[in-house]
Amino acid sequence: MDNNTVISVEHVNKIYKLYPRPMDRLIDTFHLMPWRKYGEHHALKDVSFTVNKGETVGIIGTNGSGKSTILKIITGVLHETSGSVTVDGRISALLELGAGFNAEYTGMENIYLNGTMIGFSKEEIDQKLQGILDFADIGEFVYQPVKTYSSGMFVRLAFAIAINIEPEILIVDEALSVGDVFFQAKCYRKFDEFKKMGKTILFVSHDLSSVSKYCDRVILLNQGEKLGEGTPKEMIDAYKQVLVGQYSKESASAEDAKNAVDAVVEKGLNPETLEYGSGKGSITSVHITDEKGRNTNAIIKGAEFTVHMEVEAKEELQAPIFAFSIKNVKGTEITGTNTMFEKTFLGSMHKGEKKEATFKQRMTLQGGEYLLSFGLTGYEGSDFTVYHRLYDAINITVISDKDTVGFYDMESKVEVKDVVWTPSIVEKEEATEVGKDEDNRKNHIG
Repeated sequence: MDNNTVISVEHVNKIYKLYPRPMDRLIDTFHLMPWRKYGEHHALKDVSFTVNKGETVGIIGTNGSGKSTILKIITGVLHETSGSVTVDGRISALLELGAGFNAEYTGMENIYLNGTMIGFSKEEIDQKLQGILDFADIGEFVYQPVKTYSSGMFVRLAFAIAINIEPEILIVDEALSVGDVFFQAKCYRKFDEFKKMGKTILFVSHDLSSVSKYCDRVILLNQGEKLGEGTPKEMIDAYKQVLVGQYSKESASAEDAKNAVDAVVEKGLNPETLEYGSGKGSITSVHITDEKGRNTNAIIKGAEFTVHMEVEAKEELQAPIFAFSIKNVKGTEITGTNTMFEKTFLGSMHKGEKKEATFKQRMTLQGGEYLLSFGLTGYEGSDFTVYHRLYDAINITVISDKDTVGFYDMESKVEVKDVVWTPSIVEKEEATEVGKDEDNRKNHIG
């Protein structure tokens, strides 16, 4: 490990044994049978990377890709099955909620517990205590057992401890996502301070906007394997391809993850999709493409994207309407349109006929996660009919490094300029009177 490297991960594998029954674990522990009584789950497969001093490195990937596992191995919470990890520097880690805390202890007791575990004396913790309390800002709750805390209060205290023990390496695993927006902003300001101080930050996040904004380099994991590492833009682009389906090793190597566009199969629907309709027509395919025509479900804010839906008429359809809408994860419908509103297609479809509707627009929603729903509807005489609907069919991730207030960006053109001060009539009169008084004073002295 050279002088600039503070974390070195070399060919790390992590294998978990999966036992069908508790008895099988006992049999394996005491080697009571000559044959194996367990299956294996490879959480990490030959993962290697380094982190240099002063870098902010992000680790991204889908759930189950091994992100949290590698952080736990680096911090010593877990041990690798094979390979090696070397760390040069004092680590402070904020892992999953509850790690390193005793739920029965008060917040104050946990501060001293964590400080002692890191290696500080009581006197040293006393010196850092006020900074921890000020940053956490949970008031008198610090004297209550942490089992009574909300998740937001818990994270406030945990992060306050993590950043105030003067770490050389800060490791954060998605924990900030449970804090309120103001606390998150305060934490990211601290990230900026740490970067300026030359400290190293390694963090896992599903917030691609934060990854893009704060990281110098990004590592992409998928199903326990490292697909690649590079600039945030390169790796987020590769991650977009992973999100839409399945990474194909045959058509792209792990080192060439940023070219994963050709290594993706079509993404299926959300398994929780609500589907219904008369069956006279069917939505046969839905997907999203970016400004370059690539299948994706992650769009850069401000970029053009296209929503595609293919439909097939099972019977004669007099005036079918193709529609899509966007909701946030809380279910609030934000926007949407259809071919009737857009006055694009007002014809009919014959039985067996297929059509594709494309909706091209520019992304102005704030950064975050959204759900797309689709509908094939129409009128039979004066009756509105639903032929096929798919609610919450696919997700879309908006990546942004500048969010405004509300659901979408008004794209304001902002200008700030100097204003030439012009005194009002009253101010002019007051100034004149002051001038007269000054002249009288001078004349009297003279």
